[in-house]
Amino acid sequence: MASKQVKYLLTSRLITLLTGNRNLWKNSWTATPRLFSSEKSAEQQQQQQQQPPSQQQSENSSANTGNVGTNAVDQIKKLTLEMEVLGKEVENLKQENVELLDKYRRSLAESENLRSRLNKQIADAKLFGIQGFCKELLEVADILGRATNSVPQEELTDNNPHLKNLYEGLAMTQASLFQVFKRHGLETMNPLKDKFDPNLHEALFQKEDSSVDPNTIIEVTKLGYKLHNRVIRPALVGVSK
Repeated sequence: MASKQVKYLLTSRLITLLTGNRNLWKNSWTATPRLFSSEKSAEQQQQQQQQPPSQQQSENSSANTGNVGTNAVDQIKKLTLEMEVLGKEVENLKQENVELLDKYRRSLAESENLRSRLNKQIADAKLFGIQGFCKELLEVADILGRATNSVPQEELTDNNPHLKNLYEGLAMTQASLFQVFKRHGLETMNPLKDKFDPNLHEALFQKEDSSVDPNTIIEVTKLGYKLHNRVIRPALVGVSK
């Protein structure tokens, strides 16, 4: 192939010299590198075909290694971005977890407080559920007390058996009623000669009494009552000045 090209080149130059056509010589001279380059590329292809398969595989593997390296870098960058996104999501989830845990603890505390209040209300309802009924019975006790106190003690003799029997019956009824009150937690308050306490007593009047200290209860008009240590009716009293 090369010998043919050389022959063509020499022939073209010879014709140029004989005929004086320089353009033909220039064209042949310009085409010469193309011929040589095409020849060189053809030779390179032939040499590449003549290379052993192992060398071709090594070249291909080196090219593949370069591609793998590029892909690995891209994958690392991608994984790094994904890890950053996951890290942010983890932080958000931790914050949400803290908030939910705080709300859960607050709900537990509120539930416990509500349960305690309900238990106290239930217990109070059991203890003081009869408060209204007791207040109405207090009027009956007051009537019995006034009835027994109105009977003169000197008239309670065998000469007056009817009055004596009536008085004894009223006294027994009053004593039985007080026992019922006591069984249900209702207690009487007779604060005669005690110091006046506005939480327990209600003053109706004041008067001079030099035999006691000032602000002392000298007269009890109506007894007071407590239901399980809760005052349901203060005692009506007179206080010394």
